[in-house]
Amino acid sequence: MSKVTTELLLERAVPRSTRLRKIETLNLSKLQLKTGDLDPRLFSRLRHLQNLDLSDNLLDKLPANLSLPDLRVLNCSNNQLEDVTVLKQFPLLEELNYENNVYLTTNDDYKVMFLLQNLRLLNGKDVTKLANHVRVVNSRELTSKVTAHWERHFRSQLPEKYSAEHVKFLRKKFLKSAQTQVIYGPSSLGEFTRWRVKMIAEELLASMLGQEENTNPETQERVEDNEEETTENPREVGNDDDAQVTLVPSKRRGSHSTAGSVSKRPRSQCNTEEEVVLSPRKSSHSQDEPTPDRPRASNQQTKVAEETHRNGEQPLKGQSHRRSSQLTEEHKSQEQDKRVLTTTPAKNLEDKEVISLEPLHFLQCHSKGNSREDFKTQLWSCVFEPPLDSGARKDPVVSTSRTMATCGGESVCLIDCETGIVLKKYKVPAEEFFTVAWTTLTMVTNDGRKKKHNILAAAGRRGIVKLIHVSADFCYGEIKAHKKPIATACFSPSCETHLFTASYDKRIGLWDIGVPDCDYNFKASQLMVLEVASIPLRIALVPSCPDQFLLAGCEEGCFAWDIRLDKPQKSRPFEVAFQFPNDEGEATASHRVDGLAFLNKDVVVSKSSKTGSIYLWSWSRSFEAQGKSCQRIQPALILAELEWSTTDLPYLTLSTCPAAEYVFCGDEKGSVWMYDLSKRSSAWRASKGKCSENRIAPTQILEWPELRANGELLTEVLINNVVTDPTFTYLIALTGVNIAAVWKKT
Repeated sequence: MSKVTTELLLERAVPRSTRLRKIETLNLSKLQLKTGDLDPRLFSRLRHLQNLDLSDNLLDKLPANLSLPDLRVLNCSNNQLEDVTVLKQFPLLEELNYENNVYLTTNDDYKVMFLLQNLRLLNGKDVTKLANHVRVVNSRELTSKVTAHWERHFRSQLPEKYSAEHVKFLRKKFLKSAQTQVIYGPSSLGEFTRWRVKMIAEELLASMLGQEENTNPETQERVEDNEEETTENPREVGNDDDAQVTLVPSKRRGSHSTAGSVSKRPRSQCNTEEEVVLSPRKSSHSQDEPTPDRPRASNQQTKVAEETHRNGEQPLKGQSHRRSSQLTEEHKSQEQDKRVLTTTPAKNLEDKEVISLEPLHFLQCHSKGNSREDFKTQLWSCVFEPPLDSGARKDPVVSTSRTMATCGGESVCLIDCETGIVLKKYKVPAEEFFTVAWTTLTMVTNDGRKKKHNILAAAGRRGIVKLIHVSADFCYGEIKAHKKPIATACFSPSCETHLFTASYDKRIGLWDIGVPDCDYNFKASQLMVLEVASIPLRIALVPSCPDQFLLAGCEEGCFAWDIRLDKPQKSRPFEVAFQFPNDEGEATASHRVDGLAFLNKDVVVSKSSKTGSIYLWSWSRSFEAQGKSCQRIQPALILAELEWSTTDLPYLTLSTCPAAEYVFCGDEKGSVWMYDLSKRSSAWRASKGKCSENRIAPTQILEWPELRANGELLTEVLINNVVTDPTFTYLIALTGVNIAAVWKKT
């Protein structure tokens, strides 16, 4: 039952009243009201209400039909409002206050100044002069620019006789182009500008084509808009031409093989006339210095242009976007019959049941400069958004999210795995992102209410950590953590504000990012610096004691540090360096470790001291042996060895799914090697560390399907990273050809 009743309205009227139609001033503040408590039928009886106070409540939006025709003053400060366009229902509004609604920005201020022609005071400030500029000068300039854009680029495309389908296609193309190309004012007002450009373009088309009766901007937005993108501030929607990749349903290239028979395939070099995407990872193991300015060569030699439907941008929050990757009509029926071919087991040593994985999406959404011909941007990191329920941080398998964050090139994308929808896209020009990490912070509003929010940290070439409040679409701060690129980062599972960053400056930093207040003020501080002998590539906190030890795979070895904060040293050397057998069978502590993860609380999975293999070893027994011998260099107690590709290409990293006890690693041919180790854990616990002479073959190998772009096959695909959600429902492969592939377990 709604909290707002007739009796409450009469009681809260100022002065108290006996009839609703006589109320002119109404105070409904501090009642914990939610949107559903505001009954439009009841409010429609307040025909003479002029002053309404809804401050200090829990409103995330206002109903669109409150029917208050005489409202002049509205106070809705200290709520959770996300949209201001609904305020156009109060055309006589003169004073408006929505301070301390964390999701509203300057762009929203400009929207209400345009929509409310009588507005004089906004958040206590006189905006009469600025509002006139927005309504007159801004509108005049944008109308001129939109009209010129139509005349220059689209009028010639309209024949003398045109069909409704042609008009619909041209309309969609023009709206997309206008919002992308028409620029006016500062970039911080980009969202408002695109909102007005879309409105003006709709009006222009209506007058040009006589489509007034068929044009409903809000309906069209839901159907046609594509992807929300940002530059620095995620609320600013930018342009993006996400490519569409076609899955070919015919027989796939190549066949599955056992790990022992995988042959090395040479990679194609980039065309020297094409732009090379720089990466701080070395292009091959033969390079002497891992400099940030050396690129890893692209694996796509042929430039391909995609033929795809281009949709308009979506400036409104929370609405769906069209999928970036869909099957063409002529292949849909065939593909449904062929999807079962996507997985084929490799040599199965234990007759394990093969997992069936259905290909869902192949997304090209990180293109540099929004180029649909970009098949060179490399994708590096993917992390699933944590659920907000309290128990999930300690046990992520309790529930799982289907939303993932991916990074590569100048952008970070939030993607719905099930639908393939790119929910958000954050861009930072001149940046190249290498890592993303999630944490959940409990933020406090002005009135003392607490609410959990997921925060995304993204970092890369510039050595700066960007902090993004995802639900608010707001990059609220940055930490200048290192002077050189940040290769990877992760949050502590036990302290949500503690962030570890591993950099090419040969340091691993521990930062307390703090908790932002309602104005997004926060204070970050450095708690510790771990000195590394070489560049750290992968880091992992030890699951059994995440507040005590951190493990890192580096360019020249695998090291562990004591990270306990009760020790006085702020700068610390490593505690132990672990040795592994090399190709000649000799123990070595000097080798590149570009893959590192924990299979469970004790078993570590790492590569690549020996070509073609991945080691599983015991953290506890290896580290305890170091304590007994007091030696800083200690052999890793190896439990097993996994067969893998014989390639010498670096930085094809591995991952694990502890809940299912699976290991995943991609290769240079676009395949994903999958190892089911669930039946071996008990044997390893009883083992004294003697590794079996027989290496463990993959349970199955997921091959890269045939993908066509503009009729040409995408071949020689590097799998840089493979990630699954905690429950192993979705499997994500990040490639060196700007494609994020999504499979779903069936």
